[in-house]
Amino acid sequence: MSFGDPNNPYGQQQGQQPGYGYPQAPPVQPYAGGGYPAGPTEMPGGVKAARVMLFVIAGFQVIGAIFAAMGAVGLNEAKNDPALKDDIQFQQIADMSVGAVWTIAFLILAWGVLAILLGVKFGSGGNGIRITAMVFGIITAVLGIYPFVLVGLVHTVLAILITVFVGKSDGGAWFNRQRA
Repeated sequence: MSFGDPNNPYGQQQGQQPGYGYPQAPPVQPYAGGGYPAGPTEMPGGVKAARVMLFVIAGFQVIGAIFAAMGAVGLNEAKNDPALKDDIQFQQIADMSVGAVWTIAFLILAWGVLAILLGVKFGSGGNGIRITAMVFGIITAVLGIYPFVLVGLVHTVLAILITVFVGKSDGGAWFNRQRA
């Protein structure tokens, strides 16, 4: 069976033989959101856990600030104790340390406020919140190692978990998602 002259543009066309020409591409499907792939719509479980851990650390910080403030008040009251009035060494320590203990109480409270702010911003924050949370976790872990009492151990473990959960790829996808 002949199809006529293969060079005749008006004649019956032959079917394309396999292996010739360009392969057909699938149709282009536009992404939602103006051409960019949409990120996750729900916060991943690891990021939710990191958020809860930030709130737990904030609670421990508030408790620590209360204890530090009570220590500062107690130290200030001990300065006025008549039995310790003649103890020059105690008076030197008391004069220098009341302000230092109040400063430590303020820093403990400020660290707790930072943890709360980070946890609150997890829902709407971008990559800057992610990086700040990772730095927060690393610094908290290092500071938790120093005294290494029960509270320090809990802070260290929670801080390491925060850093890992936020630093994972699903955490990165959550914080780098396209926002409306």
